[in-house]
Amino acid sequence: MALTRPEPAVPAGGPPRADGRRPPHGPAPPRRGTLATTACMETLQIGHLHAVAAAAGCSLAQPFPDHGIDWHVSHTAPGHTTDDEVTIKVQLKATYQVPPRPPAATFPFTLDNEHLVKLARTPVAVHRILVVMLVPRARDDWVHAGPDRLAVRHCCYWANLAGHPVTGRHRTTVRIPTAHVFDDHALCEIMTRVGAGGRP
Repeated sequence: MALTRPEPAVPAGGPPRADGRRPPHGPAPPRRGTLATTACMETLQIGHLHAVAAAAGCSLAQPFPDHGIDWHVSHTAPGHTTDDEVTIKVQLKATYQVPPRPPAATFPFTLDNEHLVKLARTPVAVHRILVVMLVPRARDDWVHAGPDRLAVRHCCYWANLAGHPVTGRHRTTVRIPTAHVFDDHALCEIMTRVGAGGRP
């Protein structure tokens, strides 16, 4: 005799939405760890950097101790003229104080002068860039997973601050171009310019 298959259980609040998240009246939110939000933001942006570097075909190295620079990113390609492998230094920052999709051509970001001096130094043997990630204030909105993608919100932007002056007593506000979205295409283009002897 044929056995009927039981209907799959529907979780409280109904089935998941198309983006993989539960409806608002579903079960209680997950019990997240007590790690400080700033530490979690740092981990999130490191994950973003790893994903971009992987798609761009770059290798990553973390200096120890870091001495004010978070990561070294290297790119090997036959078209480079300065060397077959070129490297840039990357300083990561994250903030939830700037909303997504900044409407102007730039948005402000404040750096400790000590960090700015390192990023603004010129000339240098290895170029440096600042990468700023804009994240939602609520951790519930940071990552959306579904069967076809993992979305990490919101976006990273990069800036070359070489030669930027220190203007504040202890901290200086710099402007980050919104056209400089930090993705794999942008990273490849940065490496191509550096590999030809230019700046990021």
